[in-house]
Amino acid sequence: MRWQAMEHVLIALRAAAEPTRLRLLALAAGGQFCVTEFAEILAQSQPRLSRHLRLLGEAGLLDRAREGANTWFTLPPVATPGGALARLLLARIPEEDPMLAADRRQAARVLAERARVASESFQRAGADWDEMRALHLPAEAVEDALLEALPAHISHLLDIGTGTGALLERVAPRVAAALGVDASRSMLALARTRLAKPGLGHCSVRQGDMYRLPLPDSVFDVVVMQMVLHYAEDLDAALAEAARVLRAGGRLIVVDLAQHRDQASVRRLAHRWSGFPDTEIVHLLAKAGLAVHKMQTVAGPLDVRIWSAVHAARPVCADFVSAAHDHDMEATS
Repeated sequence: MRWQAMEHVLIALRAAAEPTRLRLLALAAGGQFCVTEFAEILAQSQPRLSRHLRLLGEAGLLDRAREGANTWFTLPPVATPGGALARLLLARIPEEDPMLAADRRQAARVLAERARVASESFQRAGADWDEMRALHLPAEAVEDALLEALPAHISHLLDIGTGTGALLERVAPRVAAALGVDASRSMLALARTRLAKPGLGHCSVRQGDMYRLPLPDSVFDVVVMQMVLHYAEDLDAALAEAARVLRAGGRLIVVDLAQHRDQASVRRLAHRWSGFPDTEIVHLLAKAGLAVHKMQTVAGPLDVRIWSAVHAARPVCADFVSAAHDHDMEATS
């Protein structure tokens, strides 16, 4: 019996002794994923990952459950030998490991996309799906306020997390060229359908994620991040990347939820954050080299905040941060 137990441990250790398989175990520790999702997160082929997953399963380090067309993988229960060993191995890897941190960011995006596509409002609305409407927020009022925050004439605009491309369609008359970026193929398919109309030939979309935009430095006059940040695992990295592609003197418009306590919506749409206080956004933007010059609220079941920022020549002044803090205190009192 002892020899059999040792043999099982050796088999499990050999199965885990490969970088991709360790990454798969770390992801499975955070929840269930299918092969397609693993392939999207790790940017590797499905056949290659299927082999890794098979080896991990045979070694007792992963559980698999068939559901419809998909097979879902997760760590075995901690009480099992394989589950205990998998967690022991993962505990030896530093939490801040850069590769695993990048995988967690991609996993958070995939989970949010899974929740979004599975939502009843998405299935019902198709190309007209909009997260603000899914949350019963005053979408038209938010869109109007966003358009007011934009310059009257824009040379190059980037919409990060463009979704179905609704914003590109709205801003088309005032931009020379507009690009939308989204990581979701399903969203991009809907956006391309929306933009296949006369007068929208200067608007386009492409796949990419907000942490690694497939774009050169200092290209855009205006960058918009609408209802994007509350999905971000790494806020600093997302804003730094938005600032990177922004021209000197350009403008970043962030539209997102004010801090709130609606945890049901957070769970339903897989939000990472329950909105943001002004002080946090001002601080995050300052670290990215941007200074907030205007903030406004669109009231609704959940308040929506619009923060306008430009490249900062010097740190954000203490008076502005103090004013943001006062606003937060009033909002929570």
